[in-house]
Amino acid sequence: MGSLLAWIVTGFVAGLVARWVTRDDRSGCIYTIVIGVLGAVIAGAVMQAIDARPLDEFSLRTVFVAALGAIALLVVLQTLSPFRRRRRY
Repeated sequence: MGSLLAWIVTGFVAGLVARWVTRDDRSGCIYTIVIGVLGAVIAGAVMQAIDARPLDEFSLRTVFVAALGAIALLVVLQTLSPFRRRRRY
């Protein structure tokens, strides 16, 4: 159970950082967690291929790598999106 909670917290923090960096204006807690967790899975696979140390514990390194993966995921999603929503100020 602790592992699931760590994934959720890591995903939420990484998703928040990624949404802030890419200025993603979609909202929702679940969306943020999903983006963060998917980013963690993507970046974790890349890091494991590069580095032999797995990302299996909750640490700043894990959150940083997950945030990088989430940023990459959001950039790809924004690039592939046919309609870019404009921000209203």
